[in-house]
Amino acid sequence: MSDDSGLWLLLAGPAGATGLYWFLYRYYRNTDKSHSFEHETAVEAKPITGSERKVSEVKGTQKTRIQGDNVNDYRKRVQRVPSDSG
Repeated sequence: MSDDSGLWLLLAGPAGATGLYWFLYRYYRNTDKSHSFEHETAVEAKPITGSERKVSEVKGTQKTRIQGDNVNDYRKRVQRVPSDSG
């Protein structure tokens, strides 16, 4: 009888781990409450606008930077978006 009473303890570990995993998965994923973008959102395609005018051409790898880039000037690159509630 003592051999059978310890069996539930061996089964409680994997069962508890499985239950905890499922609880945490459901808690953080909220799969039953999340927004299903692919099914609930209509995206309408519009014709492409623009032109095919050639601006310049770079051959080979002589240029390592793009002319006029603002990588180092982060204050010019990152700007605040004005709020409408103002």
